[in-house]
Parts: sequence; C-alpha cells; structure tokens
Amino acid sequence: MSSVSICRRLKQVNKTSSPYISAEGVELRREKLSRRCFEVEESTIRDILKVLSRKDVISFAGGIPDPDTFPHEDIERAFSKCMRENWRKALQYTESQGVRELREEIARFMQRLDRGSPDPDNVIVTSGSQEALYILSMTLLDPGDVVIVERPTYLAMLQVLKSMSAKIIDVELKDDGIDVEALDTVVKKLEREGENVKMIYVVPTCQNPTGITMSIDKRKQLIEIAEKHDLYIVEDDPYSYYLYDNVENLEPLYKLCPERVIYCSTFSKILVPGFRVGWIVAPEDLVSHIVKMKQIVSLQTTTVTQYVLAELLKDGIIERRLPELSQRYRKKRDAMLEALETYMPSHVTWTRPVGGMFVWVKARPDIDTTRLLNIAIEKYGVAYVPGEAFYATNPQRNTMRLNFTYPSARDIFEGVKRLGEMLKEV
Repeated sequence: MSSVSICRRLKQVNKTSSPYISAEGVELRREKLSRRCFEVEESTIRDILKVLSRKDVISFAGGIPDPDTFPHEDIERAFSKCMRENWRKALQYTESQGVRELREEIARFMQRLDRGSPDPDNVIVTSGSQEALYILSMTLLDPGDVVIVERPTYLAMLQVLKSMSAKIIDVELKDDGIDVEALDTVVKKLEREGENVKMIYVVPTCQNPTGITMSIDKRKQLIEIAEKHDLYIVEDDPYSYYLYDNVENLEPLYKLCPERVIYCSTFSKILVPGFRVGWIVAPEDLVSHIVKMKQIVSLQTTTVTQYVLAELLKDGIIERRLPELSQRYRKKRDAMLEALETYMPSHVTWTRPVGGMFVWVKARPDIDTTRLLNIAIEKYGVAYVPGEAFYATNPQRNTMRLNFTYPSARDIFEGVKRLGEMLKEV
C-alpha cells in the first residue's frame, strides 16, 4: 500500500465521521496513525507531475531542469574514475556530516562564486534541499514555535513546518522582496504577545514561486531585524547560480552575515536532480545538533554520489556549465514572457524574473486556478501549479506558478496560448 494511497484515504476520512481508513482493501483505525498524517497534505506538485508522462499535456508544473542540460558523459567519466581509484571508500558507509572531500569542494565552490567563505567543518551534506529544510526545522523548532515566511512561499517548506506543528506567520512580498517594515512590526507584536519566534525563512534570489529577487537594501534590513530580535535567517538559495540579466549587488544573506544566516542550496538545479544532494552551511554552534538530526532522518547521504560530485567540482564541470544553463534558460524565460504578452487576456499580470525557473501569474480575483486545473489538463492539455498551495494563510486562489525551464520554446508558446484561451473562456 503506497503512502500516496493512504494520504488520499485520509483526506476522504476527514470529510466523513467514519473511524476507519480503507485503502486497497486494508482497514486501519484512525487512531493508529499519527496526527501529522492528517495535518500534512500531499505535495500538490508531486500529484501534478504525473502528467509529465502524458504526451497530450504540456507541463509548466514542476521546478524541473531541462534534461538536455545533464552532463551525462562527464558524470559517466567521474563514476568510472571513482570506481577505479576510490571504490573502497565510495561504496562504504561514511560520516553523517558528509564526505570530507566533498565538503571541502563545496566550500571552495561557494568561495569561487562569491557566495561566502565557509569553513568545511560548517558544511553538512544532505539528501537534497528538502532534507536540509527538514533537519533544520527539527533542530530549531518545538511545537508552537513561530516561523516567519514570505507570502507566498515554497510549498515544501510549508509542508515541513506543518509537520513540526510550527506556527507559521506570513509577510507579504513586494516587487523587491519581503516587506521588511511589516516584518519588523510583526516580530515586535509577536514578542509582546509572548510568542517564541525562532526563525525567518526566505528565498531571496529568484524566489519560488514568484521569481522575485530581494534588493540589496532589503537584504541588509532583513539582517538588521534578525540581529535586533536574535533570530536565525534560513536562506534557501537554489537559483542564484544562474541569472539571465545583469543584476548588481545580489550578495547572499550568508555572505553578508554568516553568524546569523543558515545557508541551504542544492545540486539538483545546477547539475542533476537524480543525485539528490544538497548542503547546509550553518554557524559553528549549530553544526553538531544538525548532524544529530541528520543521523535520525537518513544516517548519511549516499557515499558514492558524494565522491562523484567531489570529482565533478574538482574538475570545474559544474562551474563551466553555469553560463550554458543561463543562456539556455534565458531564451526559455524570454519565450514565456513573450507568449504571456501575446496570449493572455488583459486582466492577467505576471512577474519578470531575473533568473530561476518560475513566472508567477495572477488573474482576476474571481478566477480559482485550483478549480480550473482539471479543466486545464483534460480540456486544454496544459498543466500548472495552482497558487493556493504556496500560501500559509488566506490563499490568493487566482494565482498560478509556471515553470519555463523544462518545456521547449515551442511548447511554451503553445501551452501559454492554451492557458490564455482557457482564461478568456472563463
């Protein structure tokens, strides 16, 4: 019985008075399951990604790289070298914090790309950025602790925070990043009310889902607020490694204040997602605690993949690919922006990201993109992620996230045309 099947049954049970959950012929009493099974919903994106196998549907749904960019020959050579020269270590268990060689290469990689100068001892290798966010939340949060997020924000982080029974407070995004004045007001109010505010979670560069990038002034103000109220900032940074426009002063929050900022990133967007390797750079006093949580969740990230990644970083494969990624994805972003200008009705607006993978689209207030999703897929042959999933509270249901890195330019024009037709008919 799959976890997906169970969760679907749980949703059905929540709507009935039955104490039983029936899935594929198996009867479970409701009280046998943990409370979080009912509190945490399935990932909207994971459900929608099933349409990728359908040839009749153009998908803008996932944050998916273009597979034509995957350096499979370089990876094959790195694997071969690893198996020839380092197979005894690569096929063995390793330390929970990560292979030392990879942590050193990650620190050098960040330094070369001007992301800061981390000590390898403060780098923790994770099984993708999702695990990074999960073990950080396990390390910092008790039930009822407050976490402040952008509005809207990355939906997988919302899942994590709900699983921790955290109190999630969202602060509106402006065109240049989180509303720092509102943020300061919110933190002061929460402290007066006796709430235990623990951290601020942001995606400052090419934000998921909106594509918005935080200005340098706001980055500095955000750090000042965190310093004043003694809060950690969790900086999620998957997208800053490839930008399409010349933007000055996009220094990571971590570089500006390494003692206050916990930095997270991933190789899924800049190499291949199939490796499932990400990393955390944390202040020294947090590292051992994060590693303990890592041991509970997964013990360690796959050893052989870590050694292969270390080899690719050492050879400069990833860095040499970044300009190519930027050039390829810039063309796709431009195609999507042009298609939106061409085919969308006048009531629709959208963001213009300087990098990353997403455009955030907003329609008339009376349009519910969640309700329309099945119509979009079955009648118009196009998929997106409804914006509702990215809100901690009071979702704006007239929004949607569109990914432009996976589909071809031709499919981008055709898919946006179909969406425009649907919104006009609605």
